[in-house]
Amino acid sequence: MKYALIGCGRISTNHIKAAVNNHLDIVAVCDIVADHMENLLAKHGLEKNVDIKRYTDYKQMIQENKIELVSIATESGLHAEIALYCVEKGIHVIIEKPMAMSLQDADKIISLSEQKQVKVCACHQNRFNVAVQEMRKALEAGRFGKLSHGSIHVRWNRNQDYYTQAPWRGTWAQDGGALMNQCIHGIDLLRWTFGDEVVEVYGQTRQQFHHYLEAEDIGMAVVKFKNGAIATIEGTTNVYPQNLEETLYVFGEKGTVKIGGKSTNNIDVWDFADETENDQDNKGLQEATSNVYGNGHTSLFADMIDAIENDRQPYVDAYAGRNALEMVLAIYKSQKTGEAVQLPLADFSCCEMRGEFDK
Repeated sequence: MKYALIGCGRISTNHIKAAVNNHLDIVAVCDIVADHMENLLAKHGLEKNVDIKRYTDYKQMIQENKIELVSIATESGLHAEIALYCVEKGIHVIIEKPMAMSLQDADKIISLSEQKQVKVCACHQNRFNVAVQEMRKALEAGRFGKLSHGSIHVRWNRNQDYYTQAPWRGTWAQDGGALMNQCIHGIDLLRWTFGDEVVEVYGQTRQQFHHYLEAEDIGMAVVKFKNGAIATIEGTTNVYPQNLEETLYVFGEKGTVKIGGKSTNNIDVWDFADETENDQDNKGLQEATSNVYGNGHTSLFADMIDAIENDRQPYVDAYAGRNALEMVLAIYKSQKTGEAVQLPLADFSCCEMRGEFDK
């Protein structure tokens, strides 16, 4: 399958690694900075591969090559524009999180992809973590019983150097804040675990230390689910001196699970009323990862390839991407209005938060 990557920044190494692991035919890479492409290819021993073309214009790349699958790893504010162009050309797309900066753009991607019969995958790769998959199996088997409550804690560090490397970070138009960039993976896991159907969100965000940004560096929220469960969200880039944890708690009538580690990659607690021999393997499970993005990209790519070949929806489809986006935007709207926000959210955009911390 012929593949191309658009955007060769921080997360792109996981995309190229996943493409190589899945034996994709890497036709081209694209970035407006030529050195980014060369550094990325060199990191994976591909710098001498003359069959991989380099482009600074993604439209030219698509026009000049027959590409079946593209992944988009540019700054977030360009995701929707590039995705819509690719889908219009009949190319299947993996979109890094968040899939868009507004619900309107997310809906456009969904509508056009269905019209063009093109597959769109939202890159929430942590769903493929071994710990998360084990929890999901238990959930789908009904082992938790009635769900009571849960929480996600994304307690990471991002210093000024991180933002200086790419000036689009922390801006409302191109990125959003800690919740939209760093914490959306955990927010996706929380919503997915508790049944997706959300009734209400109340949130508060602040800019405590990163005053050179436009957006928040800490956000907290309470979420009410249609099934009666409630949950809390805590997401921040203010943890000193380095990333601390991304932890998901799930509390049910007959089961308790805590998935911890730097990126929901370990099982810290695994207790069920109907304990089986297999449960012993999950107690203390740890999945080694080379960075906080985990190992899920390879599995996500494999699933997307299979979805294309067998004409089915990808495991993490565009609706999943929209759901995660909607949660973050609901927290933002709640901060802006000072009130709880009812879901479904009709429309909201990151750009509506401009000036929030200038007061």
